[in-house]
Amino acid sequence: MLTEIKKEKITHTQLVKYAGASGDFNPIHTVVPLAQKAGLKDCIAHGMLVMGMAGEALGKWGVQKDLQLFNVRFSAMTYPGEELVIQGNWTDEEKLKGDLTVSNTEGEVKLKGKFQLRQEEKAE
Repeated sequence: MLTEIKKEKITHTQLVKYAGASGDFNPIHTVVPLAQKAGLKDCIAHGMLVMGMAGEALGKWGVQKDLQLFNVRFSAMTYPGEELVIQGNWTDEEKLKGDLTVSNTEGEVKLKGKFQLRQEEKAE
């Protein structure tokens, strides 16, 4: 098991800043009344923000520089006020494969992902 990473609570301000950085100004991410009109209880975090947090965890685990593959599947929306926890483990240490999950502190899984590191070429 890799070291668990805990993130601070998602905030509306963070969502607005991410919208500006990413260029994704869909109002379900930044405007509460419009998000509610769309049937949501509040604004939702950008999926790529949550994926970015997972990628940051890869860096903290020291695997980012040799990353060959990183893919994710989103499974639940993330709302302001939620604290996220990122967990990872090796599924095949010989082939340098692992998986990770991003969940809130209540255990609701937001994202599941897989990663693989580049293997060094063996000299003949």
